[in-house]
Amino acid sequence: MIRYSLKCRRDHSFESWFKSADAFDTLLAEGRVECPDCGSTRVEKAPMAPRVSAKAPEEHPLARLRRKVEAESDYVGTSFASEARAMHTGDSPKRSIWGEAKPEDAKALVEDGVPIAPLPFIPKRKAN
Repeated sequence: MIRYSLKCRRDHSFESWFKSADAFDTLLAEGRVECPDCGSTRVEKAPMAPRVSAKAPEEHPLARLRRKVEAESDYVGTSFASEARAMHTGDSPKRSIWGEAKPEDAKALVEDGVPIAPLPFIPKRKAN
């Protein structure tokens, strides 16, 4: 099902549901879509805003990912690059960490084979 905001040639606005976009086009071409105010069959789609999810922010996948990362790993702030490198070389025990790194430091880690990945969010708290 698809809902369209419509308007007739007399500028009356209304909404209607259709089985599909093709069904709307067919009904419109057959003159079977009419304005409930004046009965005009000269109808066109009106601009409409996209539907926005009513889910609470904590229900969105990004929020769930953030909670999981924060709960299951250590935030090391701007020490991320040195901590990741120390774990990779065996100078520090391996554990899940997250934090911040300068772009050149992150690039050097990747080039050296240190397994890292960017997160799709920024920390709520800043180390500096």
